[in-house]
Amino acid sequence: MTSTGALPPHPLRQSLEEGAHTLGLTLNAGQLDLLLDYLALIQKWNKVYNLTAVRDPAEMLTHHLLDSLAAVLPLRQQTGGRALKLLDVGAGAGLPGVVIAICCPDIHVTCVDTVAKKAAFISQAALALKLPNLRGLHARVESLSDGFDVVCSRAFASLLDFTNWSRSALKKGDEVQSNPSGIWMALKGKPPTDELAALPTDLDVFHVEQLRVPGLSAERCIVWLRLKA
Repeated sequence: MTSTGALPPHPLRQSLEEGAHTLGLTLNAGQLDLLLDYLALIQKWNKVYNLTAVRDPAEMLTHHLLDSLAAVLPLRQQTGGRALKLLDVGAGAGLPGVVIAICCPDIHVTCVDTVAKKAAFISQAALALKLPNLRGLHARVESLSDGFDVVCSRAFASLLDFTNWSRSALKKGDEVQSNPSGIWMALKGKPPTDELAALPTDLDVFHVEQLRVPGLSAERCIVWLRLKA
């Protein structure tokens, strides 16, 4: 006679929950499940498409999920926790875009990539994970002009190329405080001193934020930028 007991917990669930707590995030059981389901989707699609070079599940948890989760609280703090539109440029497997969509249901996330199979993966993830606030888009970021509140990237390009290519996608604000201009959120390793020095004078680097990712010894930071008024 087979046992009808509950399924054993996911082997990475406790590490994910502890890591999220260390990052100051309070995620409910459903969000934790979705993050682990998303990790499983990446593993499944990796068998056919090269979405990521990282293959070990525990390493994927640290280098992908927790690395992306580290940006969630800073994003909330910089935007006042309001509902907004976010564009993840060169999204690849959807990091950090899918993670943000799971953790922040009020943020509408578009993950854009020039590689069709990667955009298709995001679209499939949105369906499989039942995330109405997530969409995958196969396009060049230069072609977009949708007025995003936040334009983000993770290991996508130099700051100069990233901001140049995505300028047209950034929301243009007005003098009313309730309608601020969009901002860039660039996830980097160590602070990119040379890249910062190469930026044009009409850009304002208003914060370089150091991050500490649980279980990851490498340096991480967020470079926050906006157009000068």
